[in-house]
Amino acid sequence: MSMTGFGTGKAEGNNREITIELKTVNNRYLDINLRMPRALSVLEESLRKRIQQKIARGRVEVYISYQNNSQEQVSVSVNEPVAEAYYKALTALAGKFQLDMKPDLGVLADIDDIFIVEKPEEDEELLKELLFSALDEALNAVIKMRKQEGSFLAEDLKQRSLRIENMVKQIEQRSSVVVEEYRQKLEQRLKEMLNNTELDEARFQAEVVYFADRSNITEEIVRIRSHLDQLRQTLESGGSIGRKLDFIVQELNRETNTIGSKSSDVIIANYVVEIKSELEKIREQVQNIE
Repeated sequence: MSMTGFGTGKAEGNNREITIELKTVNNRYLDINLRMPRALSVLEESLRKRIQQKIARGRVEVYISYQNNSQEQVSVSVNEPVAEAYYKALTALAGKFQLDMKPDLGVLADIDDIFIVEKPEEDEELLKELLFSALDEALNAVIKMRKQEGSFLAEDLKQRSLRIENMVKQIEQRSSVVVEEYRQKLEQRLKEMLNNTELDEARFQAEVVYFADRSNITEEIVRIRSHLDQLRQTLESGGSIGRKLDFIVQELNRETNTIGSKSSDVIIANYVVEIKSELEKIREQVQNIE
């Protein structure tokens, strides 16, 4: 699955409405960021666990809105001792500055401490049911999008791995010719330098053998093919595979660099550059896989 997704969910019941907007992007670990009303904060831990059951990796942004449309009566009472204290203080202040005025009721009404607002307790079980219903709807939409994009990523990675495999085949074929070309060029150069003097065949062959051994890339080619097989098998296995794919790409890069350092052939060097370009594109894609 891709780590990029978006989904919304909505649940209604008993004149209450919960809406959830859920967005996910790539991240090395699972990072859940919740923005929710205070009335639902008691359910935060349960919400996190629910998300963890469905999403293994990525940054998850969750926006929750809650609306209570019930006609349940709200009681408002006056904190008389506080109101009286404010009134006396304001009256004393007017007298001190010789102001011909008395505290206005509107001024007192603007003071929060004077009024006590009591709301009926929320039904936690009802809120939990609505919250999880909206969350599951949003999660299903996100996962559907992540799977869809993930299938495109998987196909792209498979095609790129096949291109790399084809270039590795070209490198392998070319490597068997490189030693012979080196032998011919070295022999010609030595004959020109020695001016028809007899060539020391033993030393000449030893130099060719040394070059062949130094430029041998058989092990690297075998390991690259093995890593490419692992990459494709991992894509087929499903689940949370992003980190494993990232490791495989690192190993492919390492073997490719070794081939480049061992070979002095221009054609092989060009293939190495092309392989590294494909690996970089694969690496960028892998960063967005769960």
